[in-house]
Amino acid sequence: MRSHRSYTPWLLVAPALLWLAVFNLWPALNTSVLSFTNVHTLSGGSFIGLRNYSLMWQDPHLRDAILNTLVFMAVCVPLLTFLPLLLALLVQRTLPFMGFFRTVFYFPVIASAVVVAMIWQWLLDDRGLVNGLAQQAGWIHSALPFLTDRWLLLFSAIALTVWKGLGYYMVLYLSALGNVRRELHEAAAVDGAGTVRRFWSVTVPGVRGTMALVAMLIAVNAMRVFAELYVLGGRTGGIGGQDVSLVMLIQQAASGADGRLGYASALSVLLFFLTVGPLLLLARWNRRED
Repeated sequence: MRSHRSYTPWLLVAPALLWLAVFNLWPALNTSVLSFTNVHTLSGGSFIGLRNYSLMWQDPHLRDAILNTLVFMAVCVPLLTFLPLLLALLVQRTLPFMGFFRTVFYFPVIASAVVVAMIWQWLLDDRGLVNGLAQQAGWIHSALPFLTDRWLLLFSAIALTVWKGLGYYMVLYLSALGNVRRELHEAAAVDGAGTVRRFWSVTVPGVRGTMALVAMLIAVNAMRVFAELYVLGGRTGGIGGQDVSLVMLIQQAASGADGRLGYASALSVLLFFLTVGPLLLLARWNRRED
């Protein structure tokens, strides 16, 4: 009876472990092995040591891809960590039509990233709605190059990502705010703390765990940015490919009949280590605060 109990937990977690091994661990190990070969789409490869990693640093687009990805993450993480919290505080109140506003804010989450990017492409085009309204209002004399200027394209993709992610992270914060005790706010108010002071001294510490989780999710998603820049940049990463992201660079290296799968695998390994670094920093910060 006792021996039967000993392997029961392993039987329960076996499907999850099998899924993890087949769809996560094995592809990661296979990618690491391929990064040391010169395998192509239609031809087998041979072991070439660190040549892919050496070629990687000679790639003229790699520096732009790393810079764009890091800027994208550095801007998205703080914006999508704090703005959904403020939005959750607003819609948490029991006011008329608040359910309608919650639905409106969450609606972009259920839309496809590609569809949303195509809508924003139409809005930000030289002949799009934004430039048209700004010119009619007399704010600008010529169309702003939202989709052709390097930094305007990057920050347009950031704005799209923030707009699309607000509703999802707002729901996470709404759940966390329900665990913040009202008595703490009342006690702080009795001591003379204003709205801003109560926000930093009561609300933020109460949802700090959720904030750390949200920041980690945003950091991972930001490092994998693809559809936003791919669609807004017309599948090229902007003029000259200056707005290409790391995932776009991997896609370009691996696509086509002569796709360099070994080189794309080396880029994937680099992306993995660049993603793990910020996650470790966020986890360490969260542990120190605890």
